[in-house]
Amino acid sequence: MNPATTPVVLAATCAAFAVGMAVWLIWTALDPTRRRVRENLRRAGVTLVASADGEGQRDPGFSLASLARRTTPPAIVKTLDRQHALAGRPAAWTVEKLLALKLVWLVAAIVVSTLILLSGPPPLLVLMTLGVSVVGYFLPELLLNSEGTKRNQQIELELADTLDQMMIALEAGLGFDSAMARAAQNGKGPLANELVRTLQDIQMGNSRRQAFEALTVRTTVVDLRRFVRAVIQADAYRVSIAGVLRTQADEMRLKRRQRAEEKAQKIPVKVLAPLMLFILPVIFIVVMGPAAINIVDSFSGM
Repeated sequence: MNPATTPVVLAATCAAFAVGMAVWLIWTALDPTRRRVRENLRRAGVTLVASADGEGQRDPGFSLASLARRTTPPAIVKTLDRQHALAGRPAAWTVEKLLALKLVWLVAAIVVSTLILLSGPPPLLVLMTLGVSVVGYFLPELLLNSEGTKRNQQIELELADTLDQMMIALEAGLGFDSAMARAAQNGKGPLANELVRTLQDIQMGNSRRQAFEALTVRTTVVDLRRFVRAVIQADAYRVSIAGVLRTQADEMRLKRRQRAEEKAQKIPVKVLAPLMLFILPVIFIVVMGPAAINIVDSFSGM
């Protein structure tokens, strides 16, 4: 093989390997049957593989995901798992798949960066390569952080109406758990899903305090945490939860209106930058352009 073509062949091989792994991860994420089987096996705590006599046996546990979990620093795994929890635990992209994708990206980035450095590139290309490698490695955390932020905003918007529904159900004679189940059944979105998860925790034997404290761990919405603290205190001191819900709903609605007014007041400041950079220069050119042309013609004639 020609030595000059060796880096090109290695780079093409690494790129093909990375693309193949990405296609495999996307395919496993989109295959519903495979996903259901893996989720059932994961809940059971057993992974089965076909043996020679047709019986199932335990998988030894070696896979790309397990290798990625062993080689990734614990701090990064903990951060990724936390961001994944705040994003609502998307089933299509589990922590194992994201860790495997990060491992594949790391190997490909190291090989490609090494080949680029050996070719003697300019310093700007070296910095761009390192920047793309670092950003690509931490891209799952950035995407999960963005998804978690959107999810928290939806919870803030839905919280006041959900509390109103729970208050109406309580005043109609239902218990607190039944009222929360009715609100979760009628609602759609992340808040309804979290209420269903909290009810499932209570049905599994956890106390109401433990279930609501687990709810505050899965989200960072300040209003929801304040509501949880109020419910825990009302349950501890035997206070009427209907009155607590009425007070919390009024407070949430007031804060929602204040947030909307705050966003409306920020619009002029946000519009100022595009106005100065894009609109005013065009208006200046349109207005002053003909005058500048006439001035140039006059001086050229003299």
